[in-house]
Amino acid sequence: MTITTNITKSGVLKRAIAALAAVFTLVSVAACGTGSSSSESLNATDGKTTTITVGVCPGPYGDMVEKVIAPLLKDDGFELKTKLFNDYVQPDKALASGSIQANLMQHINYLNKFKKDNNLDLTSLGQVPTLGLGIYSKKYKSIDDIEDGSTVSIAADGSNLARSLGVLEQQGLVTLKGDVDSTKASVNDIKDNPKNLKIKTLDAAQLARSVDTVDVALVPGNFAWAAGLKPAEALATEKQDEGVINVFVVNTKDVDSDFGKAVKKLLGSQEFKDAIAKSEFKDFGKPTTW
Repeated sequence: MTITTNITKSGVLKRAIAALAAVFTLVSVAACGTGSSSSESLNATDGKTTTITVGVCPGPYGDMVEKVIAPLLKDDGFELKTKLFNDYVQPDKALASGSIQANLMQHINYLNKFKKDNNLDLTSLGQVPTLGLGIYSKKYKSIDDIEDGSTVSIAADGSNLARSLGVLEQQGLVTLKGDVDSTKASVNDIKDNPKNLKIKTLDAAQLARSVDTVDVALVPGNFAWAAGLKPAEALATEKQDEGVINVFVVNTKDVDSDFGKAVKKLLGSQEFKDAIAKSEFKDFGKPTTW
C-alpha cells in the first residue's frame, strides 16, 4: 500500500513538473512574440529583408502602399505587405497591440481623437496624397451649371455630413451660420441656400450610386475610389486642410527605428513626389507639407 502511494505521488510530481515546464515555455514564446512590433524588429538588418505589415481599409491607400511606397522602401531593406480591415476601429488597436507595425487609413484629426479616446500611444510619420470628398454629377459639367432646385445627396453620418456642408460652402453653394462648429454642422445650420438646393442625406456607402438618381452627389474619397469615380471628373473636390490629410502611423516607440526614419524621409522626398505624379494617385489632394 505504501509503495503504491509513493509511486502515485511520484507520478503526480512528474506531471506537475512537466506542466510547469510547458507553462514556462509558453510564457517564453509569448514574450518573444510581443516583441514583434518593437523598434528592434523595425530596424534594417544587413543582407536581410525586414517585413512590415501595414494596416489599411477599403479604398486607395492599400494600393498606394503596394504600388508606390513599398517599391521605394525596398532598397532600405523593408518589404511591406498590407492587411485589410473593414472598419476604422481595428487598425489603430491592432497597431497598438503589435499585431501590425504601421497603418495608413486615417487623417490626423481622426488619429488624434481616437488615440485620446482609447489611450493609445501612436504617432504620424507624415502625410500622403489624399483623395478628398468630391462633387460628382452626370447632369452638370461645372459648379456654375447647377440649377435652382437641384437635388444634392450628402452623407448622413455626422462627420461626413459636416464635411460635405463645408465643401458646399467652399463652392459658394450654401452659407453656414457663423457661430456653428464646422466639424459638427448639420443641415439645420445652413443660413443661406441661394440655389434652393434640396439636400438629401444618405448612407455614405450609397452616395456613389446616387450619382445616377440625383442631380449632384458629394462622395467621400474612399467610396468614390471603390465605385470607379475619378477625381479628375469631379465638378470640384474638397479644399483640404492639414486635419483631413491622411497620415502614415506607427507606435510612438518606433518613430526613431530604421523603418520610422526611412518612411519619414521618403514621405517628404522628391522621389516620392515624382512616383505619385506618375501614378493613378496623381490627382489626389497634395500634403500640406509639400
